[in-house]
Amino acid sequence: MIPCVQKRGSRTVGLIFYLYEPGRCEEHTDPHLVAAWDAFAPDPGRHPDATYADLARLLDQPVDALVPSRRPEQHVWHLSVRNSPEDPLLTDEQWADIARRMVAATGIAPTGDDTACRWAAVRHADDHIHIVATLVREDGRRPRLNNDAARAQAEARLLEAEYGLRQLNPGDGTAANRPTSAERHKAARENRPQTPREELRETVRHAAAGTMNETEFFTRLAAAGLLVHQRVAPSGDLLGYKVALPDDRNQDGEPVFYAGSTLAPDLSLPKIRKRWTTGDPESGRNTEAPAGPRWPGPAGARRRASTAMWQALLVIDHGTDEQIAARITGAGEVLDALATTSAAPTRSELRQAAFVFERATRSHTQAVRGHDRALRQAARDLVRNGPVGGGGEDGATTAMVIDMAFFLITAAAHWHARKNHAQQAAAARQSAEHLRTAYRAAAQHPMAVLRQRGQRLTQPRLQRQAAHLRTAVPELAEQILAEPGWPALAATLSDIEATEHQPATLLAEATTRRELDTADSISDVLVWRLRRIADLPADTEQIPDTRNATAPARAFPGHRTGTRPDRPRRR
Repeated sequence: MIPCVQKRGSRTVGLIFYLYEPGRCEEHTDPHLVAAWDAFAPDPGRHPDATYADLARLLDQPVDALVPSRRPEQHVWHLSVRNSPEDPLLTDEQWADIARRMVAATGIAPTGDDTACRWAAVRHADDHIHIVATLVREDGRRPRLNNDAARAQAEARLLEAEYGLRQLNPGDGTAANRPTSAERHKAARENRPQTPREELRETVRHAAAGTMNETEFFTRLAAAGLLVHQRVAPSGDLLGYKVALPDDRNQDGEPVFYAGSTLAPDLSLPKIRKRWTTGDPESGRNTEAPAGPRWPGPAGARRRASTAMWQALLVIDHGTDEQIAARITGAGEVLDALATTSAAPTRSELRQAAFVFERATRSHTQAVRGHDRALRQAARDLVRNGPVGGGGEDGATTAMVIDMAFFLITAAAHWHARKNHAQQAAAARQSAEHLRTAYRAAAQHPMAVLRQRGQRLTQPRLQRQAAHLRTAVPELAEQILAEPGWPALAATLSDIEATEHQPATLLAEATTRRELDTADSISDVLVWRLRRIADLPADTEQIPDTRNATAPARAFPGHRTGTRPDRPRRR
């Protein structure tokens, strides 16, 4: 159940006219009163002699009784209460009870108060009602409406449980503004998949991912095709900005602009500027620059992003709340960057993952800027290196980075749940499911190639890889050996033998980290972790398949012996 306190108005009859008329898209059917301050209030929908003016005049009587100087200018209060599509259909009597509970909870008409405000609840659709009230009590005083929206939300959570409705997660006031009813109807008329507000919020977030200064940020906004207006002080200082879609116009044909702060709390210019704070606040310098192999192009950017997310995952295990919140906001920027640089097979799911995770990046825990620097640099690398192709090393490293992103987002969901951030935890879990789907699309081909290579290994070599597994992780060995992905892991361990690394040592390192219990396939997870740690190619189609001999393997092309894990190779 979603209650929404609408903007206050000055014309009671105008709102009543809207509630009883068919609507812009003929969506209002059988409008009628379900409850009111007076059981005998006229109902223009059911009483042929009642008019809109009659109902409005009665609602306005306490207002009109005041001398003009004491009348509130915006005296019309409006609350809509909507159920989810999957909720059971409620009767008029049930909606009447909900209306009485809402006006009591918000302070419009407290239970047992005979001199409260006048109000009426109109139902013109199966799934929602509108409550209109006038903000002068019968005794001439003003109602106490402090935090009326929050109190309506709290009452909705109680009503959901009592009526068996879908139970929504309680919010904490950090969510972005929802599209208004008018915005939703306009988007439907224009056949838009999103409202302009939602499309702009997504586009601005993508443009801000990994930026380092105002010039870069506004250049990206313009490159994304947005109309941008900057608010400049007389001194020449930039105070803020607003954006519009070129094809979103009002009735006068003018672009409809939205300020960044109205799109989301963290998209105001002052909040975006905070992202550009650099360095580690604990030491005065950055200590988290992504390590790892310096592969060129998009593949290298994805490897560095995987390393940065690995380091962030460790902080979520043991860091302070402020440090963790910074990593979560940085993870949001990495998802935004992935969404704009992904190939077609994963683009839709990654966009959905980033769009949903946006809610998880904000809470009342203040992120300490600087702790997110490595993730912001990773996002910048992803954007600057551009989109990936569908295959080769670029495509395979996409599976690698999505796999790591899944575990980081899952860890964020656990942290939010521990802090009772219900909406943020739910958003992170939903984002993780989109990442799971994207991973399956990205990993299908490279994992199939690895499994084929593993299936061609000789029996002695397979037994040696199984022995490494049992030595390193005896508690997981039998489960992994039974998985369909074991041949791919065996091929990866065989590749590791061709380097200076010890397979059992790297296996132990890769499995001491958290979140393996949420994996569909532990062997898949270990494949990507091992290939990143050991600096192995993700695209194994380029590796000569010459490791079936029983003699010790040689290093394959592109890998030198005598180097340490995650240390850049000389070129």
